[in-house]
Amino acid sequence: MRAAGATATFDAAVIGGGLVGGAIAWGLARAGAATALIDEGDVAFRAARGNFGLVWVQSKGDNRPEYAHWTRRSAELWPGLAASLADETGVDVGLAQPGGLHFCLSEAEMEARGALINRMHNQSGGIGARLLSRAEVQDMVPGLGPEVRGASYSPADGHASPLYLLRALHAGLIGRGGRYLPGRTVERIEPAPGSFTIVCGAERFVSAKLVIAAGLGSRRLAPMAGLDMPVDPLRGQIMVTERMQRFLDMPTVFIRQTAEGSVMVGDSHEDVGFDNGTTPAVLQDIARRSVATFPALADKQIVRAWGALRVMTPDGFPIYEQSARFPGAFAATCHSGVTLAGAHALALAPAIAAGALPPALDSFASDRFHVSAD
Repeated sequence: MRAAGATATFDAAVIGGGLVGGAIAWGLARAGAATALIDEGDVAFRAARGNFGLVWVQSKGDNRPEYAHWTRRSAELWPGLAASLADETGVDVGLAQPGGLHFCLSEAEMEARGALINRMHNQSGGIGARLLSRAEVQDMVPGLGPEVRGASYSPADGHASPLYLLRALHAGLIGRGGRYLPGRTVERIEPAPGSFTIVCGAERFVSAKLVIAAGLGSRRLAPMAGLDMPVDPLRGQIMVTERMQRFLDMPTVFIRQTAEGSVMVGDSHEDVGFDNGTTPAVLQDIARRSVATFPALADKQIVRAWGALRVMTPDGFPIYEQSARFPGAFAATCHSGVTLAGAHALALAPAIAAGALPPALDSFASDRFHVSAD
C-alpha cells in the first residue's frame, strides 16, 4: 500500500517505462545513479507492445546524416547491451544481426530503393548497403514469390524481441538497485533549483535529474520542465501467424520470423489520431504483400492482429535535449525504440548521468521545429 503523502528521493527519475525510458533508466543505474522508472503501465499507449523488433540501419537518416550515424552507433552497441542484460537478468532478448532485406515487388520499387541507397551513401558514408537482383536474393532466402524483383540489403541490420527486451530492462534496473514504479500517472512536475518533484496522486518523487520519455504523454509533461516535445500518434497494424518451420533467419522490413517460429507481418502508417484499433482493409493489404513475397504464408493461420501507435515528431526524427530553463531535465523520444536501445542505454544514459548530452545530439533539439522562414 502506498502511504499518503509519501516522498522518495533519487539521483535520477525517468518518466515513461517503455523501451526508450526503460533503456535510459537501466543505463542510468548502470552508471551508478539511484534511479526511479515511473511508468503509467499498460493503460498507456505503449508503443513497445506494437514494435516490430527490428534493429534497422539501412534506411535510417535520409537527409539527416547525424541520425544515420546515431543509428549505426546503436547497432554497434547492441551486442554489448544484449550480453549485459543476459548476464544480469538471465533474459535472452533474441538479438541476431545477420543483415536485413527490404523486398521490392516492382521495378519502380527497385528504382526508388536504389536511389535511396545511393543518396544515403553520399550523405553519410557506406555501410555495405546495396541493391540485390532477384537471383541474388533467391540465393539468400528460398521460397520467394514471382512478384519479388529484388531487395536492398545491409549487413548492419538485425532484430530482437521487443517484449523480452522490455522485460530485461525492467529486471536489470531492479537488479541494479533501481525502483520500477508502475501504475503511476504523473499529474505535475515541480522544478526547483537542483531538483524536480514528480507528483503522482499522494506520492511525491524527488530527483536531481529528470528524463521525460513518456511517449505520447510527453507532449503534456514536457512544458512542466521547460521542454518542448511535439509528438503525435501514427498507427501501425501487425499480424502474427501460427508457428512455422524456420524459413527466414534474416529480418526484413515487412516480414520477420521470431525465435519461436511465428511470423510477424506489418508496417502500415496511418494518421488516425489515438485510435489503436485494426481495420480489415489495411490487414488485407499487409497480407497480400506478405503472401506475394512468401507464398507459403497463404495457408497459415493468423493467431493475433493488433494496432499500436508510433510516437512521431513533425519530421520523424528523435528529440534529445536538456532544458535551458531547468538544467537537469532532459527530453528523449523517438519512434525506433528497439533500434536505438543500444545507444540509449550505453551512450545517452551515461551522458545524462554526467550532466550533458553528447555534442553529436545537438541537432536533435526541439528548436529545429521553430526556425523562422525568413
